[in-house]
Amino acid sequence: MKNRVKGTIMAALVVGMTVSGAAGVYAGANLQKISAYLNHNISFKIDGKTFVPTDGKGNKLAPIVYNDSTYLPVRALSEALKASVDYNSRTGVITIGTPSSNGNTGNHTESDLVAVTYSTSQIQAIKKEFAKFDGFTTAYAPMQAVKNDSYQKVAAGGDSVKFTFKHMSVEVSPRDYAFEYNGKNVTLSNGVQAKWYTPSDTAMLTFKLDDRFVTLYSQDHSLSNAQLEKVAVSVAKLK
Repeated sequence: MKNRVKGTIMAALVVGMTVSGAAGVYAGANLQKISAYLNHNISFKIDGKTFVPTDGKGNKLAPIVYNDSTYLPVRALSEALKASVDYNSRTGVITIGTPSSNGNTGNHTESDLVAVTYSTSQIQAIKKEFAKFDGFTTAYAPMQAVKNDSYQKVAAGGDSVKFTFKHMSVEVSPRDYAFEYNGKNVTLSNGVQAKWYTPSDTAMLTFKLDDRFVTLYSQDHSLSNAQLEKVAVSVAKLK
């Protein structure tokens, strides 16, 4: 029940975060006009316990009420839920609990990586997909993922094998498609040279691994460039 309650709160927060972010900008430009509406204390009831946020000096925080809408301070919600706050300046979205930044713009909080554990049947399926290519049968796979991500499936198509996770995709191919685009060269933590480029609205990271090229991207834009670079280092031969 505890997880269900927290999940419900989180879902509600994500829906309202862009409005809250916009309200903060508006409030900064119209401080005198809006200050008259700062007349209600905030309290949250989470898992049956009441939480009253303060400004760090013991003063209770108040929401902004404007045009019959109430805007809550994002940091107060974050403190109540004991979750990180992430603001993506490119999309204008604020997310509590998971990083939303994709790219190097805006602030983001990195999440730890966890090992990806493939079952025996999943390993067999992965090797089967690689075996569909002559001279390209050695299977490679990401061995780590961001802790809120999860492996979904693998499939061969075109000239690559694609791993689909909940929040990212990893493609392994004998061809380098990155050279066709302008981009930014980066050095991964293991010293490997990689390239960021954006062929559409999704940033992609490509690097050479042995005799093939690996490309990573977050299809739902929920993972940051830094997180994908960390995952990239974990791609290796599947034993």
